[in-house]
Amino acid sequence: MEIAALVSGGVDSSVVVYRLKEMGYDPVIYYIKIGMEDKDGYIDCPSEEDIEIVSFIAKKYGCRFEVVSLQEEYWERVVHYTIESVKRGLTPNPDMMCNKLIKFGVFEEKWGHSFDRIATGHYATTTDIDGLRWLSTAKDHVKDQTYFLGQINYMQVSKLMFPIGDLLKSEVRDIAARQKLPSAQRKDSQGICFLGKINYNDFIERYLGRKEGLIVEFETGNIIGKHQGYWFHTIGQRKGLGLSGGPWFVIKKDVDRNIVYVSKGYDTEFQYGDVIRLQGFSFITRDVWGDFDDEKDIAFKIRHTPEFTSGKITKVGDLYTIRSEAPVQGIAAGQFGVVYDSDRHLCLGSGMII
Repeated sequence: MEIAALVSGGVDSSVVVYRLKEMGYDPVIYYIKIGMEDKDGYIDCPSEEDIEIVSFIAKKYGCRFEVVSLQEEYWERVVHYTIESVKRGLTPNPDMMCNKLIKFGVFEEKWGHSFDRIATGHYATTTDIDGLRWLSTAKDHVKDQTYFLGQINYMQVSKLMFPIGDLLKSEVRDIAARQKLPSAQRKDSQGICFLGKINYNDFIERYLGRKEGLIVEFETGNIIGKHQGYWFHTIGQRKGLGLSGGPWFVIKKDVDRNIVYVSKGYDTEFQYGDVIRLQGFSFITRDVWGDFDDEKDIAFKIRHTPEFTSGKITKVGDLYTIRSEAPVQGIAAGQFGVVYDSDRHLCLGSGMII
């Protein structure tokens, strides 16, 4: 079996190579460059250290190694999506788009099609049922990354391998230490890769600028502060508002009037909701419900967290509606609602919250 291993230089993807070799495979290692500089040299994602580590791993295990660039495609498909979503007052998820459009999209079109499988360091698994492959959750429920894979399609999941999906993070680090991999103690990456060391708000300001607006208390309508543009704020945000006497949470944005609405307190009812509407819902493996009039029991997530929430889903036309059994904090348009079976094992698909 011919396998392409996507290796970033982090501990997870590094251990993927070891495990593939232990299984008897001889993977070809690919490092994908996605960070880039724009015309003003603003975007910065240093890759030299990453490539050095991946090169070491390739030599250690005798694997062919290629560095490939998808920088232009990443800018056109992921960075542009991020900027436009923020401009519309939405909450984007560039990591989900990177998986769908870049790692398992453009890479597949240019290089991956020559391989039987593509292996990654995601904390996820696959499960074969009645001849079909399903995306399923990892052994490590804290690190489980199926949320970020919720937008992939069947052709993609049918070709994927997750060699560390049956391990805990601690076990992955133990393997890396025993194998003396340079990434053994390397910290997990945080934030959006294409930004490198650039602050997220600085990046947004570079493309959307500043525009002073009002911060309004939702319950009373009182003006309690000013902000520099609704695009700097996300639903559920607590830090960075510059307000005293809090805690204050962003609960709503008026894009047309450039107003940010906030509510005070940890448990105010305005932070929570129990109805989530999903547009453009797509199943990963197959439509498990078809046209249905009743409610279906599900589990779901609206962001990457260890916890699932139980609920029921209904369908009217192309619109799916989740009614949560427990209040959910920070429901934001533009986020993705990822739906699982009620046993919380199979990831069924996802749709964008409206």
